Amino acid sequence: MNDGTVNKGRRRFLIGATTTVGAVGGVGAAVPFVGSWNPSAKALAAGAPITIDISRLEPGELLGPMPAWRGQPVFVMRRDEGTLSNLRDNTGNLADPASENADQQPAYAQNEFRSRKPEIMILVGICTHLGCSPQLFAEVEPQDFDPEWNGGFFCPCHGSKFDLAGRVFSGVPAPSNLRVPPHYFVDDSVIVIGLDSENS
Repeated sequence: MNDGTVNKGRRRFLIGATTTVGAVGGVGAAVPFVGSWNPSAKALAAGAPITIDISRLEPGELLGPMPAWRGQPVFVMRRDEGTLSNLRDNTGNLADPASENADQQPAYAQNEFRSRKPEIMILVGICTHLGCSPQLFAEVEPQDFDPEWNGGFFCPCHGSKFDLAGRVFSGVPAPSNLRVPPHYFVDDSVIVIGLDSENS
């Protein structure tokens, strides 16, 4: 029998339970919504930008594990002064030393180092001949299989050679320099690949 008195304890419990269920439901609905802001695997494969940390990259070292952009490996290397000097001085055997093929790099990388910062090399690691992945020979010295080649990237599939700026040598199957992806430096330690800073 209802005598008109209010059970305040029961009311508090029901209000608390309803509030809790509503909050859990709100969080449950928000998680997929917020998660949808992140690029999907399909978007990443299609070219969503990637951010990489190069703070521990030593001179002469290729970044590992190797990042991928648009499903392709990206070579990121810190070059020392000896390498930079070699890139400046040894251009006689290169097919496109001035990077005149504008399709292979953004305008800001159309220089002897093919980068925004001379010491940092960023290349798509796919040979421009048939799409193999070249191997790094980081030492600036003549190689046993070609005494006139002073290191860089060598594609063992068909013998294409590139220097440590990704510039292709004359007389090899690869028709053009390795591609430089769009990129910019957030600071000295962080690079975004896949966007120019002007379009970020």
